[in-house]
Amino acid sequence: MKQAELKGFLDTKVAQYNSLKFIESDPIQIPHQFHKKEDIEIAGFLTATIAWGNRKSIITNAKRLMDLLDNAPYDFVLNHHESDLEKLLHFVHRTFNGSDCAQFIKCLRHIYLNHSGLESLFSKHAETDSLQKSISNFKSVFFEIDHLQRTQKHVSDPLKNSAAKRINMFLRWMVRNDNAGVDFGIWKSLSPSLLSCPLDVHSGNVARKLGLLKRKQNDAKALLELDTALRKLDAKDPVKYDFALFGLGVFEGF
Repeated sequence: MKQAELKGFLDTKVAQYNSLKFIESDPIQIPHQFHKKEDIEIAGFLTATIAWGNRKSIITNAKRLMDLLDNAPYDFVLNHHESDLEKLLHFVHRTFNGSDCAQFIKCLRHIYLNHSGLESLFSKHAETDSLQKSISNFKSVFFEIDHLQRTQKHVSDPLKNSAAKRINMFLRWMVRNDNAGVDFGIWKSLSPSLLSCPLDVHSGNVARKLGLLKRKQNDAKALLELDTALRKLDAKDPVKYDFALFGLGVFEGF
């Protein structure tokens, strides 16, 4: 398939899947329950953190987590007492347990009180062509307070060759304004051109079948290869093609 034909095919799939109907079966529905910027980004970050495995299970557990945060995630993060964290200790999603959850709340409060919030922190170290260094820096700052060592595994580091799928998905949600009501576009300090595709089994397999990706592992090197290919199709909004790759893989078994 020539590049013009490939672009046309993928643009059609983006239009098909980047619609409000997409929200119904996707974890992005969780932050869509909120209206305040900080509630949206905290709900989005926590939901993205547990976004691996069965999608229904992700959504069910993310809803439960919001309930545990009194459906006011920003207020809970900012104003919780140590005793408030006890009810989180029974939460579990795969290997993300209650202790990890409580630790995340503490780390998030540190970010908002000492680093002006999530958007400010991610923006601070953004490069001219990528946010992968910014993600690595975010992890360092996130865990600069006293923390459980085991919890570090739940935040990926692209500079250690991780594709950082879940954080890249979260950044897509926050930064990209799709004019379709799916991605939020509430982080105005970052450009969608800097975003990277949330690379997982589905998007990776479809990308390989379409000739967008040759590397077999879904790691940071593969992500750079895929990013380079997608930027040739649309330099301003390369991650819109996540909808096409994901939709083709999950909904069409491409």
